[in-house]
Amino acid sequence: MSQSIGGPDGAPPGRRREPSIAQKRLWRRSTIAVAALVGCVIGGVVALANTGPHASESSPPPATQAPSDSQPSTSGGPSAPASKPSSTQLPARRVSAATLAALPQATTEGRVTTALADTHPTDATDGTVVHPSHTVPIYGRPGGSPIAALPKTQVGGPTWLPVVGTQPGWVQVLLPSKPNGRVGWLADSPVLTKARSTYQIRVDLEQFKLSLLNNGTAVNTWTVGTGSTVDPTPTGRTFVLGAFTDPAQTYSPVILPLGIHSATLDSFGGGPGTVAIHTWLNRPTQNVYGAKTSNGCIRVPPDALSLIEKAPLGTLVLIH
Repeated sequence: MSQSIGGPDGAPPGRRREPSIAQKRLWRRSTIAVAALVGCVIGGVVALANTGPHASESSPPPATQAPSDSQPSTSGGPSAPASKPSSTQLPARRVSAATLAALPQATTEGRVTTALADTHPTDATDGTVVHPSHTVPIYGRPGGSPIAALPKTQVGGPTWLPVVGTQPGWVQVLLPSKPNGRVGWLADSPVLTKARSTYQIRVDLEQFKLSLLNNGTAVNTWTVGTGSTVDPTPTGRTFVLGAFTDPAQTYSPVILPLGIHSATLDSFGGGPGTVAIHTWLNRPTQNVYGAKTSNGCIRVPPDALSLIEKAPLGTLVLIH
C-alpha cells in the first residue's frame, strides 16, 4: 500500500464551521513516497510504499523500557487518572470478525464520534505505550460495547498509543481519529505489546516554545512556529503517531504526524488535516519561528527536529 500526503501549493483546503502528518524512526528508517505538503497541515493520506526495512511490528519502539507498575513516572508529571477504577475485572465482550470490520477505524483518517472526551487534557502520564499485534476493538468503557477498530499499522508504521488510564484487565488510550481529544478502552490481553517512552514533548503556543523532555529532564527548548490565527494549532493531549521521510520535498527531512487534527480545516490538500511537527527549509526561515506562520503544524528548527525524532511512537505531546 502506498501513501501520499499533501498537495501542491495553492491546493484549496476544505473548511468547515465546526471543528474538524510526521518521526523518522520506526525502528529503522523507512522512506515513504509522498506528495508535497501545503503550508503546515498534512494533506491526503492515499497510499503507502515503504521502501526501507522495518523491525517486527510487535517489538517496542526505540528509547523505551519495559513498563513496571511500581516504576515512577518518567514523563515530568503525574500519571493521569482515567475514570473511576473498578475493583473487579470486567470481561471484554466478544466481537465477531464481521462486527469488527464494520466498526469505524481509529486512524488519522477515521472518525469515532461515540468516543468519550479526554477529561485530563493537560496531565502527563508514566510514558506507557501499547501496540496491538492485529486489529482489535476499542470499547467505550470497560465491559461495554465496542465503538471502533484499532488497526496494527497506520501512517506507514506500527500503531503505538499512549496509555492514559487503567482498570483491572483494561487500558485507556488516546485515539488518533477525529474528533480531537477522545479516548477509548482496550482489553489488556496478550495481543497488546507494552513499552515505555521516556520522552515527552510540550508546546507552549503563547510563548512559541517547544520543550523536549527525557526522563523528566529538559533536553532543550526551542522557539517554534505555530498555527495562524485563522488556522490555529489545536491544544490538548496528543502523541507522536508516525514518522516518514519524503524525497519529493525539501521543506523537512523528517515529518512527525501527531494524533490530532486542525479544528478549522476538515481536509487539506486532499487529506484529513492531520497536524505534524517538522522543520521548514525551503523558504527563508527568519520569519517562520516565533510567529503564527503555519496552517496548524508546529515548525521547529533543524537542530530541534534531529533530537525530537528520537522520541518513539506513542510519545505524549502536551499542547497548551
